[in-house]
Amino acid sequence: MKPFSLLIVLCCLASGAVAAPASYVLENTEVRDIRAQALKRDYQLYVALPDSYRQGNKRYPVLFVVDANYAFPVVRNIAQRLNKHAGMEEVVVVGLSYANGDGGVYSRRRDYTPTTPRKHDYRSDMPGRQPAFGEAKAYGQFISGVVFPFIASNYRVDMQRKVFIGHSYGSLLGLQFLLTEPRTFEHYILGSPSLWYDAGVMFDREQAYAASHKDLPASVFFGIGGLEKLAAGKKRSRSEEDADMVADLREFDGKLKSHKYPGLKTRLRVFEDEDHASVFPFVLTHGLRTYLTSSK
Repeated sequence: MKPFSLLIVLCCLASGAVAAPASYVLENTEVRDIRAQALKRDYQLYVALPDSYRQGNKRYPVLFVVDANYAFPVVRNIAQRLNKHAGMEEVVVVGLSYANGDGGVYSRRRDYTPTTPRKHDYRSDMPGRQPAFGEAKAYGQFISGVVFPFIASNYRVDMQRKVFIGHSYGSLLGLQFLLTEPRTFEHYILGSPSLWYDAGVMFDREQAYAASHKDLPASVFFGIGGLEKLAAGKKRSRSEEDADMVADLREFDGKLKSHKYPGLKTRLRVFEDEDHASVFPFVLTHGLRTYLTSSK
């Protein structure tokens, strides 16, 4: 070791300074910055490529997952495991981040919800900024109009096999697509949708869609935890505190099926003993299996 380098090491040891340990990095992943010009905000895309991506010219199904700060590594790892150990086809995973500079709660409330709730006492997780809601339509246009072309031009993906993955508020965003532009995605995986939101506004949206459409061309997997229901003695309502999310989802799925849309395929699975926090990996696994092919 050179004298100067040794001196630096000795000084660091003397002062107690220790180099920070390296971060763990997921293999075959990339982070892309992307501008939502119409929204005047910046986001990031987290992209996971399959192991075989560098080996040929194949185009892959592409999974778009919101709440990516949590959900992206979960989706990436489960999809990879299903491929390696269950023969499921490989995919490209695209995670949609929260807006740069925004808190996660603030960003998802604004971007994933269809309306500003008529009654609420929400507090902002960002000091000095009031809570924001109701920009799902504009955010959805950013996904279809900006994110889709970016991914299509930079990666070998099959844009005829796009999957939307959301949970809770993220599923509200999925329902926004489903009830306005259902062909935006070829398959929807919607976990524990917050159907209580804004006094059940999505039930109103579903009724309005049915009144003006004869078909709803979509493939949808609904999943929810069996524990996402009311405690004993509480009365069902559409408020956040008294939401029976299992009953809400059964009712919503029943309404969709009652219209007998020729192009709609839905499946609902209740995962007993799971709650709102634990159910997402189960919803994801079964939702992928309803759409992706497997050799086993």
